[in-house]
Amino acid sequence: MPAPLIHDPVIILGLGFTTQRLARRLRARGITIYDAKTAKDIPPGAILVHSVPPLAEPSNSAIHALITAIQPRRILYISSTGVYGSQTNVGASTPASPNDEKGRARLAEEQWIADPTFSGRSSLILRSAAIYGPGRGVHVRLREGKLPRGAGGVVSRIHVDDLGSILEAGIDSELEGAWPVADEHPAASEEVVAWCANRMGIGLPEDSRQHFPVTGRKVDGRKIRELLGVTLAYPSYHTGIPASLQEE
Repeated sequence: MPAPLIHDPVIILGLGFTTQRLARRLRARGITIYDAKTAKDIPPGAILVHSVPPLAEPSNSAIHALITAIQPRRILYISSTGVYGSQTNVGASTPASPNDEKGRARLAEEQWIADPTFSGRSSLILRSAAIYGPGRGVHVRLREGKLPRGAGGVVSRIHVDDLGSILEAGIDSELEGAWPVADEHPAASEEVVAWCANRMGIGLPEDSRQHFPVTGRKVDGRKIRELLGVTLAYPSYHTGIPASLQEE
């Protein structure tokens, strides 16, 4: 069962595509939200939502110094399924095994956040699949005449509002650990593009198949949803993309 709702102040570090949607949800509940840049005004014991990708030094060290100065009692970090490297079937028990610099940097940030030497601080890490929603995703690139490249094969996704609901539930809980996050319908990019093109009335070039490599990653994100008691609003792109188009 989910824990009782928490009304601690929330700090957002990196106000981007996902965290803007999260902020909207939290404000509707009356929760006070702080920008991490105003660290001196933040009361101790706040909850930090960290969405900044690892940066080149000295910027990354500056981020760590800022977090240390804030002294949050809990951190939620939006990481990436890129930490799983070349593994093509990923679940809650799959170990991280990055095979490129971005993945290794993500994992290093996860490890810093979850470092047990930070006494009194809990952490929850969400290893998110590809995030889409209004203004972002395959349907947007297709409309702009840009077929996806470098993300072919079977790919897992998550609608931004569903990721926001998982973050919100994570704020309200004391769940810890690192968990993969995805919807219920992994699908090849080629399949999604064809479906979008048909729905949007956009023709595809005859050579569209050459845009899609054969590799991909299927992500099972059920476990964290079960632990947090979250039901997806958009379990598949079949519902998430139409909703995104309608909002746009």
